[in-house]
Amino acid sequence: MSALTVQHEPERDGGWEGLVRRWEDMDRPEGCKVEIIEGIVTVAPPPVNHHNYIADLVHEGLSAAKPDDCGIYQTLNVAVPSRSGLYIPDLAVVPRDVVRSRGNYVPAAAAEIVVEITSKSNASNDRVAKLNGYAAAGVPLYLLIDPHVSGTPTVHLYGEPQGGTYRLLSVVEFGEPIHIPKPFDCTLDTSDFPTP
Repeated sequence: MSALTVQHEPERDGGWEGLVRRWEDMDRPEGCKVEIIEGIVTVAPPPVNHHNYIADLVHEGLSAAKPDDCGIYQTLNVAVPSRSGLYIPDLAVVPRDVVRSRGNYVPAAAAEIVVEITSKSNASNDRVAKLNGYAAAGVPLYLLIDPHVSGTPTVHLYGEPQGGTYRLLSVVEFGEPIHIPKPFDCTLDTSDFPTP
């Protein structure tokens, strides 16, 4: 099953608030991930087992190293209004007091790191649209785990957002360790990351 999209024109349909209202009100297929990517409502099927397994390993690796006031969230709605985006990263490390507040999403800028694991049906969203969106929002670190890249599966770590773009801090193939800088200052072991 591939991702489905429903296009809206935010300016004519109530701007950012209208787009979010439509997102909040829509009927969602059970288990599917519904995001807004560059003003387009996207519905993706639930992730497959290897995807969830990688998310669990990364969650475990970040747990001991995350700042004490932060939680690690798997279904957190993260907003990037300047890019007409409302994403649901595979993992996001965000201060608990931000998440505890009422509402259906948190500002992306509140995240310390976001992690996306590509799916076959919508990998380009993670590689391009979300990369640009997280950078524009000023998210300090973006970890892109890409089992679906042609050739060897890779892990890219982006950071130091400036002017809406990231600097590539590190890229490794599955099986190689990758260092996550402060505030984490930890190394993730990718040797057990399965490939599709």
